[in-house]
Amino acid sequence: MKTLRLGVIGSGFIAHFLAKAMTQVRHCELTAIYKRGKSEELAAFSRDNGLGEPKIYDTVKEVAQNCDAVMILSPNYTRVDIMEQIADAVKSGAELSGVICEKPLGRTITEAKKMVKLARDAELNTAYFENMIFMNTINNSLEQLRPQQEVMGELTIARSTEEHAGPHSSWFWDPTKQGGGAMSDMGCHSVAVSRHMLTPAGKPPSFLEPISMQCDMSLLKWGQPKYRKQLLDEYGVDYAKTPAEDFATGIVAFRNPETGQVVKGQFTDSWMFDKQGLRLSMDGLGPGYAMEVNTLISPSEIFIGDEAAETVADAEAALEKSTATRGLLAIQPNEADLYGYVGEIRNMVNSFLDGKDAFLTWEYGLETTRMVQAAYMSHEEQKTIDLTDLEVKKKLETFRSKISKGEGGDVL
Repeated sequence: MKTLRLGVIGSGFIAHFLAKAMTQVRHCELTAIYKRGKSEELAAFSRDNGLGEPKIYDTVKEVAQNCDAVMILSPNYTRVDIMEQIADAVKSGAELSGVICEKPLGRTITEAKKMVKLARDAELNTAYFENMIFMNTINNSLEQLRPQQEVMGELTIARSTEEHAGPHSSWFWDPTKQGGGAMSDMGCHSVAVSRHMLTPAGKPPSFLEPISMQCDMSLLKWGQPKYRKQLLDEYGVDYAKTPAEDFATGIVAFRNPETGQVVKGQFTDSWMFDKQGLRLSMDGLGPGYAMEVNTLISPSEIFIGDEAAETVADAEAALEKSTATRGLLAIQPNEADLYGYVGEIRNMVNSFLDGKDAFLTWEYGLETTRMVQAAYMSHEEQKTIDLTDLEVKKKLETFRSKISKGEGGDVL
């Protein structure tokens, strides 16, 4: 079977996490890396772990000329420009078969639509990387419940929560660069996985129609003077001037177009979870049955006392975004697989080698962006947003939240 040669734009946290996942996927290799950030470290990891002998290039065009598909893993505010350069490279003769974008596809609907158009005009297959859709813990639970669903009916409520103590990079904290706060960062995961859990078996990922969104956002921990100073000192971001939400919660309603049944996804996302580390928790409720996932529940635990803790150099060796180096700690031996990264890469590789889009296309990413932006609109207007109303839909197309414009102080 042919091997898919991958080029990477962006060499930060997510690029290194995806590289770990790639070691568990066949028929792919890293061949080209854009020179920025930790590109040398990413190249070394690739060589040391059998992912290939990638070369580091100074331009996006050179990356596109030396791979079959490009992974856009750079910061949110760079992605439209990166995609424009990829499209230009294809026009100049780069023989690409596909392009991948890490969530979110755009900071606004306008950006996401432009990304889709650029990819389709260049006749590229697309993959939208939303890892939680590929979590085995979720999909195996759903598969186990299919007989009950056939008899009793589908799930009617799905709840999804993603929480940790805050992002790794300064641009992630800056709402004008990231596109918002916790909702933009993690809410895109939560609304997407809720929709996925509620989708009937055998139906495409966009089957359920979003019909309403209500959301409330707050700046709770990181707006306090002590933590504002900590954020300013460590990342150079001043939440006294340009704050973003560190907490978001809401409900998105979906309608089954075949039956008319309305189902709901409840989401909560925050940058205030100062516990063992990243926690993803999901549960689904159906007539007479239920399912539940919590990634902090592990079959393996370790205990580290105070004296021994002094020898620990990296708490995240055990768990992503860990905030603790002592006490009783959960160990996840394969986080890349647990969170769905292995599955999304495997699906992308197999799809692109077959000459088709991945399971999640950029059009799907655009739909997710619409829901996230509707959440910001709901918070600003303090009301439920009717996603079936033509005037509302028109207004949403050009909407940009106050938080993303650096005016979060008006609404937080």
